[in-house]
Order: sequence, then C-alpha cells, then structure tokens
Amino acid sequence: MMKGKKNKIMLVVGSQNLRYVLKDFFEMMNYKVLAFSDGESAIRNYKNAFYHICLIDIELPKKDGYAVIQELHRINPDLPVILLVSTDNKEDRLKCFKSGCCDYVTKPFCTEDLLMRVEEVLRRNSKINKKIIRKNEDTVRIGEFTFHNNGLKLINDLQTHTLTKKEAQLLELLHEHQNKLIPREILIKEIWGESKTVASRSLDVFISKLRSYLKSEIVEIINIHGMGYLLRFKEL
Repeated sequence: MMKGKKNKIMLVVGSQNLRYVLKDFFEMMNYKVLAFSDGESAIRNYKNAFYHICLIDIELPKKDGYAVIQELHRINPDLPVILLVSTDNKEDRLKCFKSGCCDYVTKPFCTEDLLMRVEEVLRRNSKINKKIIRKNEDTVRIGEFTFHNNGLKLINDLQTHTLTKKEAQLLELLHEHQNKLIPREILIKEIWGESKTVASRSLDVFISKLRSYLKSEIVEIINIHGMGYLLRFKEL
C-alpha cells in the first residue's frame, strides 16, 4: 500500500460494475477517487477541482473518452490521462496517443497492471512538476494558476495578476519547496539578503499579497506562527 499523501484520481467510466470495482480497488491502495459515469459531469467537476491523474473509459454516454480528454486538456494541457479501451490494433493505439493520453490499457485488464501504469505515470509527472519549466520564459503550474516568472504574471481562467520582482521570487521559492516549511530567516535571506526588521515586515506584506492572489480551493500559503511559511496543496 502506498504511504504518505493520497494522490487524487478522476475516474470516468460508464459501466457501473467496472466503476465500482476500480473505485474500491484504488481506494484500497490509498488513493482518493472521485468517480463519474459520463464525461459531461466529469468536465463540469474538473473546472472546480484538482486531480493528479484521470482514468477515462473510451465507451461513455453523451461524449466518448476522446472528446472528454480533449475538453480536459483545454482546461489543463498537462493533466495526465490513462485511457481504457476495448481493442488494441494499430489504428486504436495511434488514436489513443494522438488524443494526448500518457498510456492506455485494453479491457479486460488486471487491476494490478493498471495500478503499475498509474504509478509510473505519476512518477514521471512528479519529476516534471518538481521543476520550473524553462522555455522562452519560466512557467509553472500552481494548482489552477499558471505562473510566468520572467513575465511576472500569475494567471488563472478569471484574471491576471502582475507581480513585483520580489513577489515573484517569493512565490517561486515557496513553490520549489511546496509542502515544506521554509523558516522566515531563510526567506528573508534569499529574497532580501538580510535579516533586518524592515525586511521581516516586508515579508509579511508580500505573503499577504500572494495570499490575496492565490484565492483557490487547491493551494494555500500557510503561516506557522513564529517559524515560517509553506505553500501546500489542499486535500479535496
């Protein structure tokens, strides 16, 4: 059984029996699972929630799995998806990977085999997410936000915040050490290069501003009184 923080799975499966079996299995393996019987309800939920990975059956009512993955990737292009398919020929394999999935399994399948594929995708994705992606400008996903470090922009679907250089440096540092407490002294030294009282007051002001920007059901900045701050992803 997995240890530590639970990874959250979105399960989109039309068959009630298969949906129940997979939900029970992954919960037994210490995952948090939200299950949906059709793509439209899954898409509506995803707009207000966060998942580490999605398992999507191609055979769905209303919208098939290919349409669902396209809709989800319009919201979050980096969302890892494993497709559950009924056939395994060359055309189907190409269609799966062209849709943007990370992997696929052919029904009927062994739940332990699906678990191994999920764990491997999450391992690969974790290595990517722990680094700030550096292309033309530094870009990183923080929950439902996109943070452009070089452009000093914090963006979600509703608004764009332009950060000061020190706000951007502070957010980058918190993100690089997400879910870990960073002492006040370390933050002050890294951002201001000193530990004077004025820098301490400035830290509190900048933290307050970042909190006002990151109004989210997914991420939050926590103050451990007298010790420091951490950026954490909430359990949903």
